[in-house]
Amino acid sequence: MRWDPAQYSRYADERGRPFIELLARIDCAAPRRVVDLGCGPGNLTALLAQRWPSAVVEGLDSSPEMISQAACVDGVAFRVEDAADWSVPVDADVVISNATLQWVPGHQELLRQWAASLPADGWLAFQVPGNFGAPSHTLMRSLADSARWAPLLGDALRHHDAVSTPVDYAELLLPAGLTAEVWETTYLHVLAGPDPVLDWVRGTGLRPVLAALADRPAPDDGDARPAADVFEAEYAAELRAAYPPTEHGTLFPFRRIFAVAHKPPS
Repeated sequence: MRWDPAQYSRYADERGRPFIELLARIDCAAPRRVVDLGCGPGNLTALLAQRWPSAVVEGLDSSPEMISQAACVDGVAFRVEDAADWSVPVDADVVISNATLQWVPGHQELLRQWAASLPADGWLAFQVPGNFGAPSHTLMRSLADSARWAPLLGDALRHHDAVSTPVDYAELLLPAGLTAEVWETTYLHVLAGPDPVLDWVRGTGLRPVLAALADRPAPDDGDARPAADVFEAEYAAELRAAYPPTEHGTLFPFRRIFAVAHKPPS
C-alpha cells in the first residue's frame, strides 16, 4: 500500500498534537539514542533532534514515499524499516511511536518485547487512534461490507482488533517492570472545506480501500467511473450526513489513546 506524504500532511497540525503531548511527558535529560517508529514525512521527528541535539536520532517507516520526503530533515538518520521487524537497540533510551501501531497486526506482543528490551532508565511512548467505533470508520466498514462492494474489497479493512483499550495497554506495560501513564483524549477538530472528513481519511484509514480498488471498474455496468471514485462518492454522502457542516466548519471528534512508560534505573 503506497502512502501519499502530501495528502497525509494536509492536516499536519492536527495529526502532530498527540506527538507533542507524548514528547512533553518523556522526562529524559540526555538519551543516547532516540527512535521514532513510523516517522512518516519526518516533520515531527525533527522535534526530537531539536530537543536532544547530542543524541543519535533515527526515523523509521515502512513507506519509501514517506522516507523520501523525510530525507530533507536535518539531524535525523532515516531509513525504510517495518516496525514489526524492529528490535530495541541496547542504547535506545527513548522509543516513540505516533499513530503507527494500529497498522501492525499483533503489535501488543511487539510492545511486550520492546518493554522487556528497553534499557534501564529508558522510555517507551506511543499513541494510537481510538476512533474505530466513530462514524468515520463504521460507515466505511459497513459500505465495504455491503453486497455491492464486498466482492471487490474482501478483507481490505482491519478494524475490529486494530488497537487495545487503555487498561489493556497498562496491563501489558506494568508487568514488564515499567511505570506507565496511560490515558485517552478526544480532540474536537474543526475542519474547513468541502467533505473534509473524507479528505482526512484519504490520508490514512481509507488508503487500504483505495489500494484495493485501484485500476478496477465500478461494480455497476452503467457507471464508467473508476471503482475508487464511485466508492468515495457513496462514502462522502454518508459522511456529510454524519458530520454536517456548520457555519464554523465541520466538527470532527477524534479519540486517541496514549501511553508513556519508563523503566526505572538499575
